[in-house]
Formats: sequence, C-alpha cells, structure tokens
Amino acid sequence: MTTEQSPDVTVLLRAWSAGDPAALDRLTPLVYVELRRLARRHMRNERAGNTLQSTALVNEAYLKLVGQQSPDWQNRAHFFGVAAQVMRHLLIDHARSKRYARRGGGGTVRITLDDNVAAAPGESVDLLALNEALDRLDAIDERKRRIVELRYFSGLSVEETAEVLGLSVITIKREWLKAKAWLYRELNQS
Repeated sequence: MTTEQSPDVTVLLRAWSAGDPAALDRLTPLVYVELRRLARRHMRNERAGNTLQSTALVNEAYLKLVGQQSPDWQNRAHFFGVAAQVMRHLLIDHARSKRYARRGGGGTVRITLDDNVAAAPGESVDLLALNEALDRLDAIDERKRRIVELRYFSGLSVEETAEVLGLSVITIKREWLKAKAWLYRELNQS
C-alpha cells in the first residue's frame, strides 16, 4: 500500500463517513485499485481450478464495504483492515460452499501459505482449517487474531497494522511472531 495516497484516502473516508456522497465517488477509484491488489494476493494462494475469481472477490468485498450504514472510517488502514475481514469471510464462505457442494461434504480447499503465516514454504493449508484455527486463537487472544487478519488477509505492513490497532511497531512484531508460531502448531498437529 502506498503511503503517498494515504492522506487523500483518509480525508475522503472521513468525508464519506460524515455523509458526503461525492467523497465516495472520488474514493472509489483509489480504494478499488488497492482492493484488486489484495484480491489478487488472496487468489494467488488458491489452488489452480478455483472457481472464485479475484474480480468477483473485489466486487463482493466492495459492495459489502460501501453498503454499510453510517460507516465510521478512522483512516485508510482501518478501511483496509475491515476489507481484510470482509475478504476473509467471503473466501471462507466460498470454501464452505465448495466443500458442501461435493458429495458428503468431503474435499477441502487448500491454500499455499508463504512466510506470512504458519506453514513451511510451499506447503498448503486447508483454508477452513486456517479459519477454525483463527477462531480458536480469537477465543484466547483476540489481538493476535486481528494481527493475523491484518497482516495476512489484507497484507498490511507492520507499521500499518500498528496504526490500525493503536499499538507500537515492536508489539506488532512480537505478537505476529507468537501468532505465527501458535498457528503453525495448530495447523500441523497430527
């Protein structure tokens, strides 16, 4: 995410939150480009033959984001943090529908996790297993779950994640390492 657009996006998000419909018109092309980048990043982790396309993911996420009643966007990082949650839920819903569409609910949707989360390089992880692990992490440490969502699902930098959560950069780095280690253990239990 480029910081050179950050002030404009933040100003437009706040104007839109305050009820300025023209701000949404000016904001749309700015955030749509970034949402496409996020969607491509997510789709890159999907297996070949996935029926969900990045354009569909962007469009669904965008509709959910702009369809919110009285949004209260704090800044650009907050908006993209919420976008990460929306994309995560859309991907999970898609994975569930694919799993249940197969006979007996078999089959899994697997993703390749790079160094950003909790798998060995090139190793794939069931997206639904990752989601379940994140739900378990949320039950014991909601902040770590949010950090994973922001870093992995939206691709926010350590600095942007710190801004969204109102924490120091060093805290985000420390919690990110702990969350990855915890997820690795959870996802690789035999």
